Amino acid sequence: MAKIFAYATGSFPFLLIVILFSSTLTTAKSDSFSRNLSPKTLGVKREKLSHLQFYFHDIVSGRNPTAVPVAQADSTKRSLSSFGLVTMMDDPLTVKPEISSKLVGRAQGIYASASQSDLSFLMALNFVFSEGKYNGSTLSILGRNSVFSGVREMPVVGGSGLFRFARGYAQAKTHDLDFKTGDAVVEYNVYVFHY
Repeated sequence: MAKIFAYATGSFPFLLIVILFSSTLTTAKSDSFSRNLSPKTLGVKREKLSHLQFYFHDIVSGRNPTAVPVAQADSTKRSLSSFGLVTMMDDPLTVKPEISSKLVGRAQGIYASASQSDLSFLMALNFVFSEGKYNGSTLSILGRNSVFSGVREMPVVGGSGLFRFARGYAQAKTHDLDFKTGDAVVEYNVYVFHY
């Protein structure tokens, strides 16, 4: 670069260098895959905080379970915590603890026993809402669920629809657990910032 500048003693070569340099900058800009946007471009308005409360029905027994094991390690059967068990779910979400109460959505995703010492799940799921103004919107949860703790907290890591740019947390509290069947009803309180 210094040699090029040294040879550019006349005005024409200097002008040529400036043109080539600015052309390089323009090319670099046009090859970029990202840009800054004003929130108004996407219709983003004022941020609000919402509280959602519903009941999650994890049904692992009977003829129509909503959660089924899909993978496990050879050692899972010998583990007191079911370490290595992976379960796929499509659990109903209702407004009251009774399964017959109004359906507001579904919890779809996976949970996996991720602790060798206690019953703690890695939860990766979407709350898919089907009722009211949130119909078609989702919230994404990713976190640790220590099943026998009184209240468990998991982060809300995103969302879609009315929950675009969502962030917050979900608190899970077991409402009912049938030790014979493994079926559970869990109360969720979700606090989420969104636009």
